[in-house]
Parts: sequence; C-alpha cells; structure tokens
Amino acid sequence: MHNKKQNRDRLKRYNSFFFIIILLLAVQINLKFETLPSTTQTINGINSIENNGGAENMNTQKIVPCLWFNDNAEEAVNFYTSLFPNSKIGMVARYDEASAKVSSRTAGSVLTMEFELEDYKFLALNGGPHFQINPSISFFLNYDPSRDKYAEENLNSTWSKLVDGGTVLMPLQKYPFSEKYGWVQDKFGVSWQLILSNPEGDEKPFIIPSFLFVGDVNGKAEEATDFYMSLFDRSERGQMEKYSADIQPDMEGLTMYTDFKIHNHWFVAMDGGTMHNFTFNEGVSLIINCSDQDEIDKYWNKLTSVPEAEQCGWLKDKYGVSWQILPENLPELLSDPDPDVSQKATNAMLQMKKIIIEELEKAHTGN
Repeated sequence: MHNKKQNRDRLKRYNSFFFIIILLLAVQINLKFETLPSTTQTINGINSIENNGGAENMNTQKIVPCLWFNDNAEEAVNFYTSLFPNSKIGMVARYDEASAKVSSRTAGSVLTMEFELEDYKFLALNGGPHFQINPSISFFLNYDPSRDKYAEENLNSTWSKLVDGGTVLMPLQKYPFSEKYGWVQDKFGVSWQLILSNPEGDEKPFIIPSFLFVGDVNGKAEEATDFYMSLFDRSERGQMEKYSADIQPDMEGLTMYTDFKIHNHWFVAMDGGTMHNFTFNEGVSLIINCSDQDEIDKYWNKLTSVPEAEQCGWLKDKYGVSWQILPENLPELLSDPDPDVSQKATNAMLQMKKIIIEELEKAHTGN
C-alpha cells in the first residue's frame, strides 16, 4: 500500500512537472536568435523574453546544470552573479498575463534564466514546489593561490555571503585535505563547497559540480563515474581517494573523493553514507547539448532507467541523476514566424519521450 501511494504521488509530481516542460517549450519556440538590447518583449502573446547581451548561448557548453527553483530564480541568479566578478546573465524568459493565468504564476516573474559564473554556464527555472534542490549535487569553488594572490580573502568573502541565511554543512576551517574548506547550503537551497586549493596541485576549473552518492546509492560513486566516463569522449579519471578503516570503518573501501572528466568537463563524486534525508532528484539536472540524432540516441539509450521520468528529453539514470538530452538546435526546430507551424512542431515534441529530430523537422515543414 505504501509503495502504491508513493507511485501515485510520484506520478502526480511528474504530471505537474510536464506542464512546466510545455511552458519551457513555448519559451523556446518564440526565442529571437539575433542579439537584442536589454529589453523585454511579448512574442505571440505567450511570454516575455529578454536578452541581456551577457552570457553566450548555453549550448556552447556541452553539459549545463539546470537549477529548479519554486518562484525565486531571479532573486537567486541576481545573488549568484553578484558574488563573482566574471558573471553574466543571458536569455531571460518571463510569464506574460496569459501564461501567468494558466500556470498560476505572477505576470512578469521569471520562467527561465541563463547565467554564467566565472565562464561556467547554468540554467535556472521557476518550476514550482514539485522538486527541491538538495546537497546530492553541489558545486566546488576552487580558490587557487597560484592564480589569485587574494584567494583566501576572496574565499572568506564569498563564504560569508553564502552562509548568510543558509546552513553550514561542514564548517569553514582547516582539514587534512585542505588548509581551508567549508560546505554550505545557501538560502536558495544550492550547496557549495569552498576550498583553498593546493597551489602545487594540478590546476582545476573554478567551478566543478559534485555528486554525493547517499542512501540506496551509497557505495556507487566509483561504478557511476566509470559508467559516465564510458559514455563521453575526452573522459579520464583524476584523483581517487577511498575511505580507510580508521577514518570511516563502516565505509572502508568506498569512495571518499574522486574527480573525473567527461567531455572535458571536470566533475567530483563521493560516497556519503546512508543516513541522509535526501538523494538525487530533478532539483538539479544536467543538460546534454547534442549535435545530432546519433548523439541523442547514444546518451538517451545508455542513461535512461526510470520510464515514468521520460518526457520531452528528460530522463533519470540508474543512480537517480536527472538529465536533459536535447538537440543544440532545438529552438530552430520549434520556431517559425507562422504560429501554426511552430505549434505543430511543439505538439509533435510533446508526444515524445526521447527527442526525434527528423519528426520535429517533418512537423515543422509539414512533410
């Protein structure tokens, strides 16, 4: 009986979730591809679009984290871009009166925002209360004294801002692996691991996403990272540190820390034990921008593992991580000056689980 109720609740969440996807598709249909001034406009009466001339199109980054907020994405993005000097806000889509009425949102509020922090791209969306961001996917911030003589001061400054209204998961202090490290979940729910990097170590990007394998998938970090590396070109293992009996007897041999590359993007993974009240969910998903149908097929067929999570390019893998497998040219496939044409393409996509580019092209051309 308990499992049946869980399944009903899950399907209810997914139904609401798919409604948000439909709105996201409506946004993509109406995107203007030329560079626009920092203005807002209503297109086809669906929603308002801003292009702030900031971040490059997010499909220039192969794997892009997508952060799911209830209704405060704009506040969160403004906060994050205030923390780092090299930050930009790109395309912003807002609800207009009609779409706000249908979705019970506030007219003028943000639907999606593309933004960039220190050359690393993110997408933020206001999707409602269906999923909550949690520490299962966090983001390392590497403050490297060899590249920034004010690294420690900048780390301290960022920490003080992130911890304001947030929750400290590990205090900022010296640890055996770093002269200074701390883990904080900020007031918007996003988790950050700030570390003063060893200046004699290998140079790493400033921002690195990190997977924490807990609960039912505790002990799967090494297996999962091997699996992810097998899917992508330009993949390799970096460090691998395992728990020893004197550090964590019940986790001896499991992954304490590993970093690895997939498609030349660095990630971190750790096993975190079973005593946690969170696990991977759609709160943070990973968008894979695919160049063609072969790439879509490859990633979809290898990654998908939860049938009820499959819709409009979204899937869950066998570890519970959510991915969006999308063609790079999705806006072009869905948009057209004739709203009837764009609607046909959209209707075709709404019937899909895995995206089929040829079917979208046929719907778009009417052939």
